[in-house]
Amino acid sequence: MVVSGGASAPRHLRLPVSSSNYLTNEEHWLNQTLDHFSPYVLAKKFGAVVVSLEHRYYGKSSPFQSLTTENLRYLSSKQALFDLAVFRQYYQASSNPILCTLSDWKILTRKFGDVLLWLRYGFHLAEEDGGGVEAPRHCLRNRRVLRNFKPLRPMECRCLDSLNEKLNRSNIDNPWFVFGVSYSGALSAWFRLKFPHLTCGSLASSAVVLAVYNFTDFDKQIGESAGPECKSVLQEITRLVDHKLGTNEKALKTLFSAAELKNDGDFLYFLADAAVTAFQYGNPDKVCIPLLEAKKAGKDLVEAYATYVKEYYVKSLGVSVETYNQQHLKKTALSSDRLWWFQVCTEVAYFQVAPSNDSIRSSKVDARQVYTVYHLPNNLINQVIINGRYHLDLCKNVFGEGISPDVTATNLYYGGTRIAGSKIIFTNGSQDPWRHASKQTSSPEAEMPSYIITCHNCGHGTDMRGCPQSPLVPGGDAKNCSSPDAVNKVRQQIIEHIDLWLSQCRGSGRSSM
Repeated sequence: MVVSGGASAPRHLRLPVSSSNYLTNEEHWLNQTLDHFSPYVLAKKFGAVVVSLEHRYYGKSSPFQSLTTENLRYLSSKQALFDLAVFRQYYQASSNPILCTLSDWKILTRKFGDVLLWLRYGFHLAEEDGGGVEAPRHCLRNRRVLRNFKPLRPMECRCLDSLNEKLNRSNIDNPWFVFGVSYSGALSAWFRLKFPHLTCGSLASSAVVLAVYNFTDFDKQIGESAGPECKSVLQEITRLVDHKLGTNEKALKTLFSAAELKNDGDFLYFLADAAVTAFQYGNPDKVCIPLLEAKKAGKDLVEAYATYVKEYYVKSLGVSVETYNQQHLKKTALSSDRLWWFQVCTEVAYFQVAPSNDSIRSSKVDARQVYTVYHLPNNLINQVIINGRYHLDLCKNVFGEGISPDVTATNLYYGGTRIAGSKIIFTNGSQDPWRHASKQTSSPEAEMPSYIITCHNCGHGTDMRGCPQSPLVPGGDAKNCSSPDAVNKVRQQIIEHIDLWLSQCRGSGRSSM
């Protein structure tokens, strides 16, 4: 059985519902893109059921009606791992679990240590004596008791088919294998680390397991992935933008259709991300070819880059300029835009900053200091160094005093790239800047192989998603990778590891090893 959990930007994907291979024939819609994995090939290979969990707070899995900083206190990777563990136990149950809903919000308020648990599917939430929650009559004989559960308001309950109930069997614990890409890849690795008794192994594709404060290697990798010519043009554009930002800020931001970004740091981050995305998701030619052509033709490079940003990054990929606006991020309405920044600002940082030299992104925004340009009455320009820090100031501005990432604690808890797990497959694309927050060396003694897939457009999650990685190709098509053989070779090795570890689980009669 394969299970994945992760968070990403909200888009819509309809789940297939017409096959007897699924546990339910009801139609379900997820208000969340599933673009961080393509499990279908592996599922067919191993005869697996694919289960995808919506990360707490994202989509509809929120326990609160507003996302104030106080209400976000239960949003963390640690909490998400416990959600996965509890869900896995209930989903595998030998009798019907019961789902209780409260006005479309699902919550379990029992504490396990300091961990609050809730999830959308598969929980049995009724007390032994009812406790004000009346379960359907035909579920009572099968219900599992969660003592001390006290519902916050009236609830409705119904039965769900567990896996064993669906297959008309009992006391069977299926082998489980977890996988994910990017942050969900890190969750996959961490789940195997923290709950090795619940899974046979893990595929951690482009898994960002290392929390990083000053992530300068990110920008360095963009330079390497771009190649000398494209890198030089991108650096020239950055210099021109920095200059224009000081001479005619309004016209420059209007050119990029980003006049709403009053904060210069927000604007520069938006421009940097636009370039990053092309390399990260296996589309380097989307940005490099038009810019190199503009350079050779003697055209305005800033205008050429603005065209790329508006046509590809915003229009084709559907990125909203608003998501870079700190004023927007401060809004507490239910939206995923604010959520990932909270995790960044409390756990992992990943602050993408310019290295001390030879950078592509603007050095006017980094984790140490912010440069602000003031327009003096006599039209002179004075550049002043403020003893502030863009990223930390963003965390403080958006979430309030005392909010900053404790990367030391995160890496101490999970181990970073020295993760002390076992039976975890790490994979990364050669052009992906995020690979520098992943484990890139194998640990044979712990059965933790690491593979780098090398090709011109091998980016984030290439092993699971093929090339390019955006827009999504559900089957993970590798034919558009510049070296399909490199991708398929790693995929074959992944299959061999999964096959071995699952067989070891079955041989021991356990669902984990």
